[in-house]
Amino acid sequence: MSKIVPLISSGTAGPLGVLHLPRLWQKASLENAGKIADGYPGCGQGYDQMVLDGLGLDRDAFLEFIATKPTYVECEKWVQANGSKVNAESISELNAAITGYIHKDETRQEILSNVGLPDGEPRDAINLNNLDDWDEFHKSVIK
Repeated sequence: MSKIVPLISSGTAGPLGVLHLPRLWQKASLENAGKIADGYPGCGQGYDQMVLDGLGLDRDAFLEFIATKPTYVECEKWVQANGSKVNAESISELNAAITGYIHKDETRQEILSNVGLPDGEPRDAINLNNLDDWDEFHKSVIK
């Protein structure tokens, strides 16, 4: 069985407007199906937990729902029905936290070095994570 590197960016939002939610859905769905690439958590403690907390979602209930194999649109409908903080203000605050998150210097340096770039830009976690994903995709699928 092939393992899949999740390539939906944390900077992507679906119709609900929540950044990272499409990626969380993809990663959790891949893990549930036993198809997520090694080293990727289906529902980790970083952006994944930020989204769950920011929308007022119970982690276990979310993962139980993901086990039903919902489409992304079904996932957003579930989030709207089950989140205690699914409103414009909470979504705006969550999105600002996601776009404003900066990795530690050590993490930035490691990612840039792994992809063949000198230490410097980008500094934001979304773009660093994108570079990391694209490099992993290249190593595991293209190369």
